[in-house]
Order: sequence, then C-alpha cells, then structure tokens
Amino acid sequence: MSESDPKRDLHHYLQAARETLLWKLDGLSEYDIRRPMVPTGTNLLGLVKHVASLEAGFLGETFGRPFGEPLPWFDPGAEPNADMWATADQSREQIIGLYRRVGEHSDATIEALALDATGQMPWWPPEHRAVTLNRILVHMIAETNRHAGHADIVRELIDGEIGWRAGDLMLIRSPGGESGVNQAAVDRSRWESYRIRLEDTARRAGHG
Repeated sequence: MSESDPKRDLHHYLQAARETLLWKLDGLSEYDIRRPMVPTGTNLLGLVKHVASLEAGFLGETFGRPFGEPLPWFDPGAEPNADMWATADQSREQIIGLYRRVGEHSDATIEALALDATGQMPWWPPEHRAVTLNRILVHMIAETNRHAGHADIVRELIDGEIGWRAGDLMLIRSPGGESGVNQAAVDRSRWESYRIRLEDTARRAGHG
C-alpha cells in the first residue's frame, strides 16, 4: 500500500475483509456453514449472502452501476431476513460465486470512479442519500468487518477455529512480555483455564 494512494488503501482493506469472511467457511460441512449458532439465527453462509447483497447495492446501484443479477430476497414481497440465510437449494458454491461476482463488479466501480465521485443511496433517509465513493468504501469496509467478526464468533462456536485468516499469527502476551503464539496452536486446556479464570473474575466483580 502507498500513503499517496488512499483509494488503493481503502480497496486493500475491503478486499482483506472479504477474504476473512469467506475463509470462515473453509473446511466446514454444508450443515455447519448453515447452522444457526445464536438465538437470532446468525450463520456463516447467511452472513456471506447478506454482505454480498449489501455490497451489490452500495457499490453498484448507488453510483448508477447496478449489479446485473436479480437478488429476489430483496424483493418487496420477500420474507423478512431472507438475505440472512441460504435455502436448501442455494449451494455454498452459488453463494460464494455470487459474492465473488459482486466483488468484481464493485472493483470495476472503484477503478472507474474518483473517491469524490457522488452517488445516491435510495434506501437511506433523504438528508443522507447524497454520498461519495470515499464514504461508501469506508462504510462497506466497516460493514464487512462487522460481519466478519460475527463469523469469527460463529466459527469458534462450531469448531474452535479463530483468527483473522488461516495461519495468521494472533499474539498472546505473557506477563513477561513474550509474544508470537498462534492462537490455534495453544493447547485447548490452556484456553479452558483462561476462560474459567475470566468467568471467576466476572462473578467476583458481579458480586461486588
């Protein structure tokens, strides 16, 4: 990245967030990527479907460059939350393929427009509808990372896998300052003792 190219920097962070979200599905079964792991039904494949749908609008229609494929789960008659889960006949390959095609369409928009190029967000309140590419890129980075964080927790609930990307180093500092341990490599018993310690601390704090 270069400090003299802010659009390239923003694009880089958006792409990194996209990749993080997608790799959360790697190695899991069709059942696991669809499992509702929290009371509100959040699931991995649904998160990808949702973010793909949002990006298609934010970096497509907003700038007069509509994504060329129908998204029927956004139709007026669609059931609530239809974009947050994949039906049994919507495969992993279809949803991931959709996300990648949306990304290619968005990338073309980013390449074609300057950061101060203006657009209209038709589903935002009238006083907030006028936007720039810069604002929408920042918004989309925040949106994608927010849902990548959801995916991180959901994936940990499924099989304990955590982290920014496969093989990434997640630093754990000891009291002496040593660091550089990959979280996935830490013994599960160590994590359990750590969790128990936090639970005990929370209970003691809760009781005054």
